Amino acid sequence: MRRTRLLFLAGLFLICMCTLMLQIMQTRLLSVITWYYLAFFAISMAMFGMTAGSLCVYFNAKRFPPERLLEQLAGISTGFAIAVVFSTLAMIFSTISTIVEPWVQALLWLKMILVILPPYVLAGMAISLALTRSPWPIGLVYGVDLLGAAAGCLLVLVLLTWLDGVSALLGVGAIGAIAATCFQVASHAAVRASGAPPSGRQSTGLRYLARHPALLAAIIAGATGYNATIQPAGFGPTVVKDRDETVLPAAEQWNSFSRVRAWRETTGAPAMWGASPKMPAATLGQQYLNIDGDAGTAMYRFNGDITTLDFLKYDITNLAYRIRNQGRAAVIGVGGGRDMLSAHVFGFNDVTGVELNPIFIDWLTHRFRTYNRLADLAGTRFFVDEARSWFARTDERFDLIQMSLIDTWAATGAGAFSLSENALYTVQGWQHFLHALTPTGVFTVSRWYNPDNITEVGRLVSLATAALRAQGVNDPKAHLFLAGSSSLATMIISRAPLSQDDRHLLRAAATDLAFTELLSPDREAAAPILDQIMQARSATDFLSLSHRQHIDLTPPTDDRPFFFNQLLLTDLASILGGRNDQNGVIRGNLSATRTIGMIILLSIAVVLATIVLPSLPAIRRVPAALALPGTIYFALIGLGFMFIEVGIIQRVSLFLGHPVHGLAIGLFSIILSTGIGSLISERLALDTQ
Repeated sequence: MRRTRLLFLAGLFLICMCTLMLQIMQTRLLSVITWYYLAFFAISMAMFGMTAGSLCVYFNAKRFPPERLLEQLAGISTGFAIAVVFSTLAMIFSTISTIVEPWVQALLWLKMILVILPPYVLAGMAISLALTRSPWPIGLVYGVDLLGAAAGCLLVLVLLTWLDGVSALLGVGAIGAIAATCFQVASHAAVRASGAPPSGRQSTGLRYLARHPALLAAIIAGATGYNATIQPAGFGPTVVKDRDETVLPAAEQWNSFSRVRAWRETTGAPAMWGASPKMPAATLGQQYLNIDGDAGTAMYRFNGDITTLDFLKYDITNLAYRIRNQGRAAVIGVGGGRDMLSAHVFGFNDVTGVELNPIFIDWLTHRFRTYNRLADLAGTRFFVDEARSWFARTDERFDLIQMSLIDTWAATGAGAFSLSENALYTVQGWQHFLHALTPTGVFTVSRWYNPDNITEVGRLVSLATAALRAQGVNDPKAHLFLAGSSSLATMIISRAPLSQDDRHLLRAAATDLAFTELLSPDREAAAPILDQIMQARSATDFLSLSHRQHIDLTPPTDDRPFFFNQLLLTDLASILGGRNDQNGVIRGNLSATRTIGMIILLSIAVVLATIVLPSLPAIRRVPAALALPGTIYFALIGLGFMFIEVGIIQRVSLFLGHPVHGLAIGLFSIILSTGIGSLISERLALDTQ
C-alpha cells in the first residue's frame, strides 16, 4: 500500500507540474505567434479547461468509481500526453491574423480556444479525481498537487533555456506520459495486492500505445530530442504575426522569454533608424536579427576598422554624441551592437552595453564574433541584465546613456498591440537613469514620430518633464532638446541645464543633417502642446491636457506603466481618432482593445455553454441559502487570489526584467506557499465545536 501511495503521489506531482509548465510554455509560443499581451490568453484557457474537466467528473460520478481511480488516472494522463502533442502541432500550424474581418478573426480565436483546451480538460479531470476519489488525506494530496505545480513553474525556465518552444512543449507530453506510467504501475500494484486476476485484454495500434504509457513517453521524448536537434529545420511556427516563416534563417535560438532569428546576410545600404537625407551612399553586409517575429535589429559586418562606420554619424538617434563624446557611455539594449558601435565612432573609448537578452551577447561574443568585431574593440563591456535594475544597483556614472527604440516592440507591433507594460518608460525608471549620469551627463531616447500628431513624442515629453520635476528641477525645458526626422524623434535630457555651447552644437547639427528642431530651452516649441506639457505640474494638469488632446499624455508610473497605450476609452473623440489614424499608435491601441474584447466575449460564451448552463440543474437542487453564499465565497477567494497574483507578477517583473520570469517566479512563490499550507493543515486539528 505504501508503494501504491508513493506512485500515486508521484504521478499527481508530475501531472500537476505538466499543467503549469504547459500554461507558461504556451504563453511563450503565443508570444511568437501573436502579440505579447494576448499570450496570457493561455492561462485563462487553462483555468477554463480545468474547470470544465472537473465538471465532467462531477456530472458523471458513476463512471468514476473510487476502486478504478488509478486505472482511470493512467488513462486520462495518457490522453493528456497525447493531447499536448496534437495541441502543440495544431497551434504552430494555426493562424491568428489581425488584418482580416472581425468575424473571421473571431472564428480564428474560437479555433485557437478549441486547440488549446483539450489538455487542460484532461488535466482538470485527473486532478479532480485525485482530490475527490483517493483514499489518502486530502491535505496531503492537495499539498503534493500544489508542490508539483510550483516545481513546474521553475522547471519551465530550465527547459526553455535548453530547448526551443515547440520541443519544450512536446517534452511536457513526455512527462505527462511518465505520470501515466506511475499511475499504471500503482494500479497494477493495487490489483496484485487485492489478489484479483490481471486483465487479459489485448490491444493494437494506438490502444496498445495508450495501454503502455512508458513506451509512449519514450517515443515522445525521442521526438522531442530529435526536433530540438534539427532546429530550425524542425517543427516551429509557420505563420508569425501575419508573416510566413517557412524560410529557414541563418541561426535561431530560444530562451525562456524570446525567440531570436538571424536572417541570412544581405549587402546594400546600411539599416538605419532615422537617417539624414544628406547621408553619403554606403554599402556593407548585414544580418537582420528578429525577436519573436517582429522586433528587430541589424548586425553589421564589421572588421574592426571603426572608420568604415562613419555613416552612423548621420542617424538622428546619435544626435546627442555631438555634445558628449568623451568619458564613459552606456547603451540600454545592445541588440546587434549598432548603438555601441556608434559610441565608438564618435570617440568614446569606454562603452558599456546592458542587454536583457543573453542571446545577443552570446552571438556578439561567440557565434558571430568574427562577423561583427564589436566585442574586440578596446573598452567594450557587456552586462546581461535588465537595464533599470542594473542602473539602480550600479555606482558607476556615465557621460551619456542611450536608449534608442528599446521596448517590447513585438508587443507594440508598429502600434498594433501596445497594451504591454514597460518599466523602462516610467517616472521611477527614468530617475534611475538620470541618477547614473555625471553632473553634466545626458540621457538620450529615440521614439517613433509622426509630424501630423504628437502621440508617442508627446508622452515622451510628459515623461521627461515628470522625471525632471521628481529630481527637483523647476524648469524642465532648460534641460531638454528634441529633434525629429520624417519618422523618428530623439530627445536629449541633460542632468544640468543645457549650456549655450550645447544648444549651439545641437542646433547646428540638426540644421546640417536636415532634422527638425522640435523643442529647445531658448525657443518656442514647434507645437504649442509641447510647451503646455512642460508647464504641467500635477496629475490634474496632465489629465486636463489629455482630455483636450484626446490622447493619454499622463506620465507613466510603476503603478500604471503603459507608455504605449494612449487610447482614452472614456473619450469618444479618442476612439474615433484611433479609427481614422491609419498608422499611429492610437489605431493600434483601438485594435488591441477590440481584440481583447472579442476574446472576452468568446470566452464568456464558451463558459456559459460548457460550464454555467450544464450546472444549472445541479444548482437548483441545492437550497438558495447555501448555493448563493457558497458561490460568492469561492468567487471572492478566486478573485482575491488573482488580484494578488497579478500584483506580485507585476512587481516581480520589475526586478526580473521580463513578464515570463515574473509569471514563473510569482506563481512558484504563491503555489509553493499554498502547498505548504495544505500539508501543514493535515497536522492541525480544527475546532468544530
